Amino acid sequence: MKRFMIGQHMCFDDAKYARDFRKGFYGIEACMFENESDIDKLIVVSQRDNLNIGIHFPLRGWVSKHRDPQFLAKDIVIREQFYKVMEEEFIYLQKINPAYVLFHYPKPVILDNRVDWNIWRFADKSEYIFESNYTLEELQESSEYLFWWLSEKAEEYDFTPVLELDALNRYIYDTNLLEDLLNKYPKVKLCLDTGRLHCQDRIDENFDAKQIIKRFAKYAEVIHLWNVKVTEIVENNHYPTLSSLKAEDGWAPIAEYMTIISQENKHVRILFEHMSHLISDEELQSCYDWIAGMIRE
Repeated sequence: MKRFMIGQHMCFDDAKYARDFRKGFYGIEACMFENESDIDKLIVVSQRDNLNIGIHFPLRGWVSKHRDPQFLAKDIVIREQFYKVMEEEFIYLQKINPAYVLFHYPKPVILDNRVDWNIWRFADKSEYIFESNYTLEELQESSEYLFWWLSEKAEEYDFTPVLELDALNRYIYDTNLLEDLLNKYPKVKLCLDTGRLHCQDRIDENFDAKQIIKRFAKYAEVIHLWNVKVTEIVENNHYPTLSSLKAEDGWAPIAEYMTIISQENKHVRILFEHMSHLISDEELQSCYDWIAGMIRE
């Protein structure tokens, strides 16, 4: 379980920490805290309990009206504004010394025009653009700069940059663009999110979640692990990954996902990005034990 993490979103939740955390876990991923006092508590607890901290950008929820920097925006002024916010946050995070800082990629998300994205959750219309309005060449150019810049900042501020794959289009799964960048800039790592992968697998006939996991797991620093039921509707977002949840009922095939991941990457961290209050203490422990067993195998 030394590779396991729990999340803390918007605040440092003492009750969640007491219930979800286990001795020997790797650490905590923190995101969008609403005040400095909770950040101070995060620092105190991490030092006291010898924990590692990952940051799901931003840690300070008030630094930008958008959670996710839109570093691929077509408007260069918007891109530069987000790069400035990111650097300011890196400077602030020196007080925490995070193991990694995570961002969503691509952002804005580039949507395949062939797919009905109605179930996909976006906080704002600026967070996405359709493939018909954003070329592969534009993505290549803006991504090249992003990977170079993050690699430079990783060296300067001593953290691992992590890109969490958001909704993906053919520019990612039908080309080698992303692999080429990851090989050219090895400081930059990925995050695979099981819930997002499953949702797109269910709504996009051109997308194969297991193939994406097979291709990209070796580049992953962390897995965001949760389940969701997708039939004609989406139900139970961020539900814990219990062995009793069956793929034939619309749930993600977590055992298949984890088998591929464990074969491809023996060191990846596992963040339980779930709503643990939905299940009992016994079910929560069985969730941990089930995933730990698959990793050991």
